[in-house]
Amino acid sequence: MFNRNPCLRHLAAVTSITLVAGCGVLSSASSDDKGPIVVGTTSAPSTLDPAASWDGSWELFRNIYQTLLSYPSGATTPEPDAAQSCGFADTSNLVYRCKLRADMKFSDGDTLDARAVKYSIDRIKRINLPGGPAGLLGSLDRIQVLNAHELVFHLNKSDATFPFVLATPAMSIVDPDDYPAHSLRKDGKVFGSGPYSLRSYEDGKQAELVRNDHYKGFAELKNDAVTIRYFQDSGQMVDALKDKKIDVTYRGLASKDIVSLRSKGADSGLQLVEGAGMEISYLVFNPKDPWAKKLAVRKAVAQVIDRAAIAHKVYKDTVDPLYSMVPAGLTGHTTGFFDDYGDPSSSKARQILSEAGITERVPLTLWYTTDRYGSETAPEFQEIKRQLEDSGLFRVALNGRPWKTYEEGYRKGEYPVFGRGWFPDFPDAENFIAPFVGLQNALGTPYPAPRITDILLPASRRESDRGAVVKEFEAAQQILVDDARLLPLWQGKQFVAASEEISGGEQALDPSTIMMMWELHRKTSW
Repeated sequence: MFNRNPCLRHLAAVTSITLVAGCGVLSSASSDDKGPIVVGTTSAPSTLDPAASWDGSWELFRNIYQTLLSYPSGATTPEPDAAQSCGFADTSNLVYRCKLRADMKFSDGDTLDARAVKYSIDRIKRINLPGGPAGLLGSLDRIQVLNAHELVFHLNKSDATFPFVLATPAMSIVDPDDYPAHSLRKDGKVFGSGPYSLRSYEDGKQAELVRNDHYKGFAELKNDAVTIRYFQDSGQMVDALKDKKIDVTYRGLASKDIVSLRSKGADSGLQLVEGAGMEISYLVFNPKDPWAKKLAVRKAVAQVIDRAAIAHKVYKDTVDPLYSMVPAGLTGHTTGFFDDYGDPSSSKARQILSEAGITERVPLTLWYTTDRYGSETAPEFQEIKRQLEDSGLFRVALNGRPWKTYEEGYRKGEYPVFGRGWFPDFPDAENFIAPFVGLQNALGTPYPAPRITDILLPASRRESDRGAVVKEFEAAQQILVDDARLLPLWQGKQFVAASEEISGGEQALDPSTIMMMWELHRKTSW
């Protein structure tokens, strides 16, 4: 993502990864003599039901469910998975046709056919959970089943990004016999058709994955089992890695641990895989709050925030300051917030407030999740509080909650200002704009932006050449800058830490930086 060719096919080139330790010569065969590979992360699922999730739950879904299209290692555009083939059947990007692989089954042996695909995607729209994945299906009109193996998606407007949507784990295929048509599944069980079956699950603690013998798709499993352990604290996760209680970590590595692994290298007995990433961190202003709804307040916050200080002081320069909701490396990226606001300035912020008739200190309550994005989240918000209060313009209260209740809170509109992270659904600038605008969006706070939703995004979706829609995305980003409803803070990189016995980390991240667990394996020779 940093200093990269902006051409779309290089957007998420997670294959351009540097291995800073562990230089063994590997055999391609896997070895399961030591049992399942144990992976640690701070990103626990909020749900096991795809119809409820537009968040990090996808990281588990990618491994236990299956989608029509997905991303084989190294791919940056969707390729068939449950499907044998897919493609637009017209030149207007309105009719999308897929043919399934033969003899597909779910992990419990039930048949996976075109009816199941239609049921799974229609179910998302029927349940229509606020802040859920139904927001991804705005261009879908209806699904037509032609026969057991073929189906056609009829779109209500041209949408060149529809294949990317089908490749998101939100479109996971579920068994119609096991998932209610109008409500979420709540028994804690999963029957998917992905590379793994979910053998057991402890909410917030652990997921045990074993090879799914019924799986048919692109993935070639290099291990037979993976256990994912969920940590609330990144320090505990790294300690577990050093103590060989886990084999791999992803999501949530603290900056101090990244710096340490970089400097110690092979001497630590661990390896650090570093790759370009498209993770972003940002603030959301709730228009229902009496202060956050004021444009002058939002602009004053944008004028005060020092992103470079956050990146350096809190994250030890393992992230980069971000001045647009669209990260660097994607077609159409701009630096709108820097262009409009320049360097942080309390005096300019004071003038913004004064011109709006606001002369007293503005009271703001900022919320963050305590266990989702790593242990630096709390220090990051403490730094934001310090910056805002040191300006003399704000009085800031901080509150934090675990992700599960935090997510419920922002969907209900409980927070005046709150922090979110975003990992892309797919590698396109559209996915850093469309999910956040409109009456129904991924944030649970309606954001009417008719020029974006009714003009700019439809125009971009008519264009199959994603490099030809720069003007539309630049215009959309300027609207976001002008509204200041969303305030980008930083853009992250991807880091996977592993014991020196583990290989496959370089291939394990797809373009949306979800870990494909089947790529991990133990080295069998040195």
